[in-house]
Amino acid sequence: MSDTPDPAVLAPEGNDPDRIDLRSEAGKREWTRKLDVSEEQLREAIDAVGDRATDVEMHLKGSRSTTNQERVAETPPGNG
Repeated sequence: MSDTPDPAVLAPEGNDPDRIDLRSEAGKREWTRKLDVSEEQLREAIDAVGDRATDVEMHLKGSRSTTNQERVAETPPGNG
C-alpha cells in the first residue's frame, strides 16, 4: 500500500481535489485542520512546493520528521 494519500480524501468539499486555494477563508480553515498546521505553515508549504495537496502534505510531513543524525544527538551517552 502506498504512503501517498488519496487526494479526494484530503480535499474539502467543492474544491479541486488536489489543489489548495488560499483565497478561500473556509478552504484555509479546512486545510489547516486537515493537515494540522497553522495558516502560516500552510502558506509557507504552498510557497515551497505549489498548491497541490499531495505535494503540500508530503512537504509538511518531511518538515516535521527528524533525521537520524538528530535522533543520535538526542540519545543519552552510553545508550547508542
